Amino acid sequence: MIRVPCPHCGERDETEFHYGGQAGVAYPADPSALDDVAWSSYLFVRSNPRGWLRERWFHGAGCRRWLTVERHTVTDEIRSPS
Repeated sequence: MIRVPCPHCGERDETEFHYGGQAGVAYPADPSALDDVAWSSYLFVRSNPRGWLRERWFHGAGCRRWLTVERHTVTDEIRSPS
C-alpha cells in the first residue's frame, strides 16, 4: 500500500487519491500550430525514468485538492517535493 503525504490532511492511503500524471508538463504555447504527431506527443508521451518522478495526485476522498509529490518508480516510495 502506498501512503501519500497530503499537505492538508496528512499521510493517507493511495486509495483516497487519483493519479493525475507527470507534473510540470507545460501546455503548448500555440496549440493550434501543432500537427497531429506533436499534439499526440504532448498528450500521451511522458518520461518513464527509473528513479524519482514528480507527479500530480488529486485527493478525492479528502481535501479535494491537487498536490505534487515525488514517487520513486521502482520502489513506489513517495515524498514531498524538495
